[in-house]
Amino acid sequence: MSSSVNTWTANQAFMSWLIACLVAQGIKIILGTFRLRRFDFRWLIGTGGMPSTHAAGVTALSLTVGMQTGFNSPIFAVAVAFTVITLFDAQGVRRWSGRQAQVLNKMIEDIYFQRRIQEQRLKELLGHTPLEVLAGVLVGLATAITLR
Repeated sequence: MSSSVNTWTANQAFMSWLIACLVAQGIKIILGTFRLRRFDFRWLIGTGGMPSTHAAGVTALSLTVGMQTGFNSPIFAVAVAFTVITLFDAQGVRRWSGRQAQVLNKMIEDIYFQRRIQEQRLKELLGHTPLEVLAGVLVGLATAITLR
């Protein structure tokens, strides 16, 4: 078991990804706690918010892979493609899915207050704004450069 742990911790690309994710999620928790003046355990594993943990992690991973294997290597190209898809998904598809959940929740409230039905609310905070994704990218870049 300890040999497996040592293998993972010795992998700079993996550690860069992990630390960037932890830093971004930590920033998100700190900002949320100050903003709402309370701690919410859902922030430990929740999606959405500033900065994007997804953006931070994949950016740190891609930059570390580029620094280790060269920016002209095929594996760096794969990492960048993965990063671009993740960034697009984080601010595009997931964001608009969250907006759709807001509209559906409003419809459910309207129906409920008219005494028709009450349904479980949908999760609204799924994706990120472009600014949240950019902040995540910056966290990822800083992490990868710092761990170099």
